[in-house]
Amino acid sequence: MWLLLYTLALITSFYLIAQISDRYFVSSLDKIAHKFNMSHDMAGATLMAIGSSAPELFVAIIALLRHGGHEEIGVGTIVGSAIFNLLVIIGASVIVKDAKLQWQPIFRDLLFYSIAILALYVVFVDSIITIYESLTLILLYGGYLLAVVYWRKIFKFDPGEDFEEEEDDEEKKGWRVIFIPLDFILKKLFPPNKYYVTIFFFSIIFIAVLCWVLVESAIGVSHILGIPEVVIALVVLAAGTSIPDMISSIIVAKQGRGGMAMSNAIGSNIFDIFIGLGLPWFFISYMRNTDIEVENLGLNESIGFLFGSVILIFIILIFNKWKMKRPMGYFLVGSYVVYILYQIFLTMF
Repeated sequence: MWLLLYTLALITSFYLIAQISDRYFVSSLDKIAHKFNMSHDMAGATLMAIGSSAPELFVAIIALLRHGGHEEIGVGTIVGSAIFNLLVIIGASVIVKDAKLQWQPIFRDLLFYSIAILALYVVFVDSIITIYESLTLILLYGGYLLAVVYWRKIFKFDPGEDFEEEEDDEEKKGWRVIFIPLDFILKKLFPPNKYYVTIFFFSIIFIAVLCWVLVESAIGVSHILGIPEVVIALVVLAAGTSIPDMISSIIVAKQGRGGMAMSNAIGSNIFDIFIGLGLPWFFISYMRNTDIEVENLGLNESIGFLFGSVILIFIILIFNKWKMKRPMGYFLVGSYVVYILYQIFLTMF
């Protein structure tokens, strides 16, 4: 009975996060980026990435604050989400529409992402996180933001991308009919579109609450099935909390903004590691005046797989002259399936 309730809570939370991201979050971010006259790659790497990474950040915070030692849920969710973003989101964006990328912003993001992965390994290898290590991660994100601002001045590239707006007012069909009551409630809770700043903050609040439900449900499922919490985080929570990233990336990819979609996916991963882990670790270490111990079961292998994926994508992009085509998308998604099967195999044996 409890397993059914926890599973329903997970599914409902995933759906609501997806809907809030699709209907309210992406549109509010787009309006904010337009107001500040941000280029597509800058908006994707900063506002879009930070906003759509809110689930991972809140999961990490909630997992650290929850009594009972559940730190590995936050770490597992962010590492697993990073793999999902890199392989599934970029892969799905390419499957939706081929893209010709500008190498300058993509090289910037892949460079800082490689630094983020190496930094994560260094601070995580001994399973003890100090306040100085967490502060270093936060400062590194500040360096990334400076690079985003000044990169175009150094390498001289045109950030503009032509795209066609696409409306997606698809009627509810099939299984989605059961969620109509939830959609009705969301419409009543959120203000009109013209209040896009308010919508942005409303979205963050709702995502935070839903992430609390996700953490509690994941802990319940792991205990009932006897599966390590870190595995649930790597596989289930990682994909669920990455729904905002996937939806926003696919939307802009359909519009022809492939560079923005990729910057969103990679920028989200950079934010997840530097801030999604660094910020909660810093405040918890400061408040408790002690280091944080984290279980690294299965995480070292995932970090290695993540770094290998970055190198592989970089090589493929250079070989294809910074063009992303559908076969590449299928290859990336297939690689994620292999990773999931590997995690399941480790759990069973």
